[in-house]
Amino acid sequence: MTNPLIEIRDLSISFPSEVGTVQAVRNISLDIRAGEVLGIVGESGSGKTVTSLATIGLLPESATVSGAVMFNGVNLLELNDDQMSKYRGNQISMIFQDPLSALNPVHTIGRQIAEALLIHKDISTEAARKRATELLEIVGIPRPAERAQSYPHEFSGGMRQRVMIALAIANEPKVLLADEPTTALDVTVQAQILDVLKTARDMTGAAIVLVTHDLGVVAGIADRVAIMYAGKVVEVGPVEEVYAQPAMPYTIGLLQSIPRLDIA
Repeated sequence: MTNPLIEIRDLSISFPSEVGTVQAVRNISLDIRAGEVLGIVGESGSGKTVTSLATIGLLPESATVSGAVMFNGVNLLELNDDQMSKYRGNQISMIFQDPLSALNPVHTIGRQIAEALLIHKDISTEAARKRATELLEIVGIPRPAERAQSYPHEFSGGMRQRVMIALAIANEPKVLLADEPTTALDVTVQAQILDVLKTARDMTGAAIVLVTHDLGVVAGIADRVAIMYAGKVVEVGPVEEVYAQPAMPYTIGLLQSIPRLDIA
């Protein structure tokens, strides 16, 4: 068992609302380890995405956050935005659920990937553009040199998600946060994106935190799984153990909701 790259301890997150304070995440603790895929599963509103956003410092100012997110001895929750920018996109990257919204519509794909490299690395513009083309090839974009000159709207949903992965791994981060990267894709493209994520992990050695509703996706790629319900982690463990012998009624209900072909 490897030492954790990130240690989340007693993390609580709340937001103000018209009906009072909403407690989105309640006192959770999780470890993220190098080279592993940690699946975070739960229904909408359980706190999965908010936890990921807290880790990378992208929560809105209205959020009230307590606890600790420790990375290399630094509590990321105590950093201001300028300090966090040294980690965000460099040591920790995020693959967003909707790549069309996450990508800049007025800049080419190649320019956006090159920009991520130029911000964090001391390289020339020409070297950054060349590396951007190489990254597009790694994630399976055909004719990468040509497509680097295209804009986000000229790509399909699956291709845009590949671009997001290329952008996320550009600086070889230690942690990849993937927020439901396959939700809006058909089954065949989902499988392709998961293969690209595996390639990204093998290439960078990064830990991957996979936020998803899909227990089948977790079974196919994750090493450990954390089950979230109502802002809490109710169960965590190796995928095989949790699936074979779930300890919590909520986990049992999730597993029983998976359609089975052997039952009429």
